[in-house]
Amino acid sequence: MITRAQLRAIGIDNDAVRHRITTDRWVARSAVVIGTTTGELTRNQLMRLGVLHAGGPAIIGDLSAAEVAGLRNWHRDEVTVLVPQGSDLGQPLEGIRFVETRRPLPIMRNPDLDLPVCRIEPAILHFAAYQHSMRTAEGVVAAAVQQRLTSPGLLLGWVDRMRPLRWAQTFRETLSEIEDGAQSLAELDVLRMCHQYGLRLPRQQTKRQDADGRIRFTDCEWLLPDGRTLVLEVDGAFHMEVGHWEDDLARQRALAASDRVQIRCTSRELRDYPERIARDLRMLGVPRVA
Repeated sequence: MITRAQLRAIGIDNDAVRHRITTDRWVARSAVVIGTTTGELTRNQLMRLGVLHAGGPAIIGDLSAAEVAGLRNWHRDEVTVLVPQGSDLGQPLEGIRFVETRRPLPIMRNPDLDLPVCRIEPAILHFAAYQHSMRTAEGVVAAAVQQRLTSPGLLLGWVDRMRPLRWAQTFRETLSEIEDGAQSLAELDVLRMCHQYGLRLPRQQTKRQDADGRIRFTDCEWLLPDGRTLVLEVDGAFHMEVGHWEDDLARQRALAASDRVQIRCTSRELRDYPERIARDLRMLGVPRVA
């Protein structure tokens, strides 16, 4: 991917460009950008097309930038490019969404990459702040931490740097809960359920060795008054697929022990009917808080 201006700078004039396009060696990807290869664009080429077409301080942003950083399970086909407010970009480009912003793009750019890409923290927060669903916003923030792409402390720092930021206080509260041990949206729901119904907070992501000697991490654990441990595993939607479901059953058997009670619930049940989960936890012996 190269702009017409860059080609002129190295001595390739418009006539030479036109000839290569006419003979199907090059492709005009936009009014500004020329592709020196034909065929379908790769993901990286599509991103580079977006920033070259926009020019200036434009950067790959939101979930596209998070994808470059390694975020899994949040893919969007359309590439997001952040551009300065008031940019005149002409006709839209297929597969690319240009988002205008007044934020200072140069300080948001990741300096370690050749491709102009937003840092993971402002990328996640910018995407989250414009979601209609707070659960989506909290979910992507939790996912970035859970996948070890960033930390609550770094995200909190960017919440302050990006003021004014929609839902900033909610992000602070969510990140505080994540710092206390919750790594996923479901684990956040467990903590909130415990606060709401007066239950003792669980230990989260407890390291366990299963019957095969493999290291596992349980979602939530409570030490019961009789000395046993109650384990709650929260199943997301992907756990309902046959392969995942069978894997979870095998995992539960491998972690079973005479002093350990294991129960499961779905993330939807936890979200929509927390009072049922809280009732069952109380009946199984989870202590109330004073």
